[in-house]
Amino acid sequence: MDKGREDRWQGLSLHPHGPPPLSEGVKILGTWTSPFCLRVELALNLKGISYEYIEQDLRNKSPLLLQLNPVHKKAPVLIHNDKAISESLIILEYIDETWQKIAPLVPENAYKKALVRFWADFFERKVIETTIEFTENLKVFEHGVQKDFEGENPFFNGEIPGFLGVVVCSLSSWIKVLEMVSGERLVVTEKTCVLFMASCFQ
Repeated sequence: MDKGREDRWQGLSLHPHGPPPLSEGVKILGTWTSPFCLRVELALNLKGISYEYIEQDLRNKSPLLLQLNPVHKKAPVLIHNDKAISESLIILEYIDETWQKIAPLVPENAYKKALVRFWADFFERKVIETTIEFTENLKVFEHGVQKDFEGENPFFNGEIPGFLGVVVCSLSSWIKVLEMVSGERLVVTEKTCVLFMASCFQ
């Protein structure tokens, strides 16, 4: 494990169900600086699934990455039993459905499950991909989840971080970098619930 990933995981205890089991043929092609790769690792760690991590250099893409993700040619890629899955949100759904009895990431209720996936998709497409309208879309996101979940914590499923929590938490570092580049405070501690993501796995 490289130094950056060592620092990221140091001191974290993400195995509510005990130490990780023996490997189930799981590998990740990733880059340690990517929040999208981070969320895949978070999900696997929450469920206690051990995996082999294979660091990728996106400036010099490996034949394995190009073979397993020929459409987008980017990380993360999850390999499970020699089958490859790409795109981080899809990978999260695959992980949760494959090991659904261990630390489930989404509620059992179909309506609440749909709400979690809707707001995860909104955060991904509207908050993250539209930097210029970041603050406005963040307000829409926060007001929406507060209204839809009526006092419940939308970032947790029971006592552990859930699907939406993993998605939002994985982008905390990205938002900090964006604040440094823009010179503006995008997330105000006193006013936003999204600051949850800075400490949700401590």
